[in-house]
Amino acid sequence: MYSCQTDCVEKPLCKAFAKLGHIVGKNPWWFFTIPLLISAGLGAGFYFLPVLEANDLEEQFTPVGGPAKSEREFIREHFPTNDSEFFIAQRLYTEGTYASFIAVSKGNNILTSVALNMILALDEKVKQLHISDNNNVTWNYSSLCARKSGSCFSNTFSNVIKNILTSGNKEFTYPLMNGVFVGSTVGGVELKPNVNIIAAAKAIKLDYYLQEDNEEMKAKSLLWLKNFLSVFPKELMNQKDIEVSYFTSVSRQEEFEGNAKRIIPLFSITYFLSIFFSITSCMRFDCVRNKFWVAALGVISAGFAVLSGFGLLLFCGVKFAINTANAPFLILGIGVDDMFVMLSSWQKTKVKDKVEDRLAKTYKEAAVSITITTLTDVLAFYIGIATPFRSVQSFCIYTGTTVLFCFIYNITFFGAVLALNGRREASNRHWLTFRKVEMVPKQGESTVSAMCCVGGAYDQESGTESEHPVYLFFKEYYGPFLTNGWTKAAVILLYLGYLAGSIYGCLHIKEGIDLKNLAFDDSYAIPFYDDANEYFSEFGPRVMVAVTESVDYWDSSVRDEIETCMGRFENLSYVDRELSESWLRVYVGFHGNNNSAINTENMFMTNLYKFLQLLPSFKQDVDISENNQSIKASRFFIQTINVNNSVAEKNILIELRELAKECRIPLLIYHSAFIYYDQYLVIISNTIQNIIVAAAAMLLVALLLIPNPVCSLWVTFATASVLVGVAGFMSFWGVNLDSISMINLVICIGFSVDFSAHISYAYVSSAKGNCNDRAVDALYALGFPIIQGALSTILGIVVLAAAKSYIFRTFFKIMFLVISFGAVHGLVFLPVFLTLCGICGENGPRIHPAIRKSYENVRFNKGQKNTEKNQG
Repeated sequence: MYSCQTDCVEKPLCKAFAKLGHIVGKNPWWFFTIPLLISAGLGAGFYFLPVLEANDLEEQFTPVGGPAKSEREFIREHFPTNDSEFFIAQRLYTEGTYASFIAVSKGNNILTSVALNMILALDEKVKQLHISDNNNVTWNYSSLCARKSGSCFSNTFSNVIKNILTSGNKEFTYPLMNGVFVGSTVGGVELKPNVNIIAAAKAIKLDYYLQEDNEEMKAKSLLWLKNFLSVFPKELMNQKDIEVSYFTSVSRQEEFEGNAKRIIPLFSITYFLSIFFSITSCMRFDCVRNKFWVAALGVISAGFAVLSGFGLLLFCGVKFAINTANAPFLILGIGVDDMFVMLSSWQKTKVKDKVEDRLAKTYKEAAVSITITTLTDVLAFYIGIATPFRSVQSFCIYTGTTVLFCFIYNITFFGAVLALNGRREASNRHWLTFRKVEMVPKQGESTVSAMCCVGGAYDQESGTESEHPVYLFFKEYYGPFLTNGWTKAAVILLYLGYLAGSIYGCLHIKEGIDLKNLAFDDSYAIPFYDDANEYFSEFGPRVMVAVTESVDYWDSSVRDEIETCMGRFENLSYVDRELSESWLRVYVGFHGNNNSAINTENMFMTNLYKFLQLLPSFKQDVDISENNQSIKASRFFIQTINVNNSVAEKNILIELRELAKECRIPLLIYHSAFIYYDQYLVIISNTIQNIIVAAAAMLLVALLLIPNPVCSLWVTFATASVLVGVAGFMSFWGVNLDSISMINLVICIGFSVDFSAHISYAYVSSAKGNCNDRAVDALYALGFPIIQGALSTILGIVVLAAAKSYIFRTFFKIMFLVISFGAVHGLVFLPVFLTLCGICGENGPRIHPAIRKSYENVRFNKGQKNTEKNQG
């Protein structure tokens, strides 16, 4: 089984790449210039970037076709708001347009005269804010505010504060005060024993709602909010007894959009690190064999890929989400990794051969391996396009397309760079001055002079460049140490601990994106989120329960069924039944025992009209037909409590919807927050689905291009192990399972294949007869390239660790875990496990050319001869 080779795909692919390498080697300037021109042309697509930026939070981070979106449309149609005449904040189907501030006492109680006077002063400052329109007409808060009964919809508690200061009476009930709900206004409340009277409170929150009924008023309201954000912070400088945080309805969006501007400066640092690492890794003391320009242009090639891939998609009108700004960092790591692959195969060729022949051999040996890694990565990204999150779709299509360009430029532009550098070396010219130098130092010439002016040495026995000493480290030291019996036992225990920790982490992973994490770490919005969570999390969303069809409300059995359904909602642990609001209950109670007034259609509708005149606040809860003969839809309200984490948010959404389905009356439940809660319903199922499809695709690629069944099994095992580790440890690192981390888990499939496929295949293909020798042989061939590949990718993303944004730090954290665990599996776990499986009874075939010769600095001829001598 182990000698089975199915090269029906690999063999013709190698021949095709060899021909391409020969063509590039003979015509390097064409392949050097054309990618430059293509990059310049496609790069012009960035002109459209400002137009195609898609930074709307709801659009990007909520599932496409989420149930709450259609529920919102129903509420919008049947229960429209009227901000200019009859505004009620609790009946909004959106968050509304508003400004808010939370005042927190620096002592134990904010209900002191000093603190309350400060709050009133701030309240007055807010109401005095004004703007001027294009006609120099002044608009203050009172002219822009959302209105009820002709006056501004006021903060109820601001009037309470005035009464407290006037009368000195600080006793009032909670959470209902004179029938008005104040649970979202007063926070950190301590009640007096056995009564619902406030003894002390820690925080007060005041809201200022603005009109948005038409575009003109909405534009003025937004301008007022910008003025609020500019002026209000200055009013907080000298607050001694209170700490104030503030927020507006546009804050979350504006802070989110600023992420891209802050991340751009990190690009230059990333490219510097990558170029520095590449040059250092390729540095030689030989002034001819030095690969300075090859390394630098290899990194630049990855930059051209970003320019071309992004530019092409921008030309095509593909939306660009903010999280896609992560992609260039990742592409840089992939490109540099592939550069090492190409360069290592080039260094294995004989220096005296023609340049085109050397490049043909390089392509024949390396390009198939690059094809494997490219296919696995591109498939992982393109599979991610099927997710229901726009942000994931944008990232995947941009990154997948750019990886393809990275591959194309590696076999064209970078191949041309290798050819041109080969011509320089063939004529024995200096890497910097390009002047011809001597191969042998002159007699009496100093060492420094010889290093600067003498070069072109190579291994006379093998005809190739000298072997890197790190290969010998893996062969002589690390390999024998790892295959020692005691070391194996320690590695097994280490792996069991890793697996146990990973599984434990997977069981405790949190779901959903916290909207707080979409702002900068130093954003003014963060203290507001923290204060709201600490002092105002007792009462959650006030949920609408809507009857979606016309039913016979005058039928007592229908009313009983509605009451039964409402009772089920109110019996949930997340609902406070004392705070429910129902126009039907009030209407029925209004008529008491006089059932004849509401038990016929005509009487019910006639008396309902009178009822709504007496209690106009309920008008927004009943959608009456145009002929006033039926009710098309109506709604009630339930108050949720203790919905202060993602688990509670998920549970309340699922339980409410399940109860609504079970009810015989057609019901719909809705709150504007449910737009974001919908992610909980799809995030796990979609992540698992994408991972399974991606894993199947990866396995298919492995079978086609590395067609050894044993290798394929180990690739599958290592991929699953890395995936479990990443998912588990990301929970320890404070990363939730959301649309951002979902991207990286799909990427995990592609990257984990890169490390595991080659080490396992090298093992099962080794000609050694002893299991330990096979492991050493595989590490000798692939150990250093795995380190190079891992470091190049980590350096491509390491600057994101310093980003003051959750989105970019999350990307770094998960990619760091993917690369680190992938490398550890390839260098530690897999070699040990392979030796324990006894797959060493018979000599395997020669090492597969697509792996052992190409992927990464496989042993040079001299090393092979030394091995043969040792065997002899």
